[in-house]
Amino acid sequence: MQRRQAAPGRAQASEATPIEAAIKRLQLALDSLEAATERKLQTERRDLGLADQVHALDRDRAQLAAELDGATARVRRLETANRDIAQRLDAAIETVRVIIAGQAR
Repeated sequence: MQRRQAAPGRAQASEATPIEAAIKRLQLALDSLEAATERKLQTERRDLGLADQVHALDRDRAQLAAELDGATARVRRLETANRDIAQRLDAAIETVRVIIAGQAR
């Protein structure tokens, strides 16, 4: 029995097919990696933008909280002043009534 030797051109053609398939798989893997990297970068950019917005909102919240504390303190002072004025007016009205009642006799 004699073994037939493959023609040199044929051996190269059969080897090229697996290499070409491997190259295609590698190219697909590289394309997938590039797409995943781009998605990751976009996500990180979006996250940085969101972090900036959260930071700005936190500053605004702190400023509003300080303003609210100031307004609350002012309201309390005004309520105290209002009670004091109401008591003084009540006392003045009572004094006027006493004077009018004393003159009417």
